[in-house]
Amino acid sequence: MGPIISFFIPLGKKSIFLLMVFLCEIIFLIRSEPELSLTERKDIKMKKFALTSLLAVFAVSGAHAANVIDGNPLYLPKAGHFYSETSLESHSDKFSKWTMGEEFGYGITNKLAIDVSTSVADERSFDKWSWDEMSFGAKLRVLDMGGWKADLIGKYAVDPFWGEHEPWLDKDFTNYTWTAGLRGGYVGSFWTVAGHALFNYENSESFNWDDKGMHTVDLGLDGQLLLGRHFSLLAGVEYTGRLDNTDARGMKVKNAGAWGAEFGANYNFDATKFVGLYVKSGLEHKNNSSDWEIEDGFGFGAKFGIDF
Repeated sequence: MGPIISFFIPLGKKSIFLLMVFLCEIIFLIRSEPELSLTERKDIKMKKFALTSLLAVFAVSGAHAANVIDGNPLYLPKAGHFYSETSLESHSDKFSKWTMGEEFGYGITNKLAIDVSTSVADERSFDKWSWDEMSFGAKLRVLDMGGWKADLIGKYAVDPFWGEHEPWLDKDFTNYTWTAGLRGGYVGSFWTVAGHALFNYENSESFNWDDKGMHTVDLGLDGQLLLGRHFSLLAGVEYTGRLDNTDARGMKVKNAGAWGAEFGANYNFDATKFVGLYVKSGLEHKNNSSDWEIEDGFGFGAKFGIDF
């Protein structure tokens, strides 16, 4: 019995409770009512044993919650909780460029969260820097059925927020992007698989709704594998494609799609803090050609996340 208890302890109070129920059922079965026939007693024992075992399996499969901030691609904070994810990364084909990013969010309810993200980049040993994207987003959980999760996503972004641009919310060198989409997947006991589909409308004016802007779509798949209580592996791929043949300023482009891939490992201090290291690369069309080429070099990054 010792190994069984040792297995359930890391999974939380719910699993320990079900283990106790399981043991009580065994005791009850041993003391089955004497007036029943041998066949009837066997049937009752099998049914109760199967039901209790099924409950235990569901307890184990739900042990990895989607509101645990450990790099889970379906993470959503609980009501009243803040979270922060700080990252430092290099660009794969431009190693001299580093970007410091921050995403800060708050759970309004258990199903609705808002966030603000921004990034600052430097190049050539801080000789040149820029305050890049500033975005405001929201996520609404529309499906929460056991391990199955699905969220509606909305975001508004300005890039660059400060630097090489002129008056804000006016036609200039700044890109303004509206995003709407969906993410969803399954959270298992030690793994998570999630996909996302995002539609983006980008323009050089914030509220220009005519057809001069650029329409893109992001399609991705992400996965997480837990290796014990403290370590996890993460991997993801994403395709970004253009739905028209012009950019936000009306310039013609072709073969503008790109693939990105990322692989990383996290150390999870507990359910509220983690730190991770990542490497990334991608495929793109060089010089508008139809041939795919791997980006030069690899990008590297580190991330720290906390839920409080």
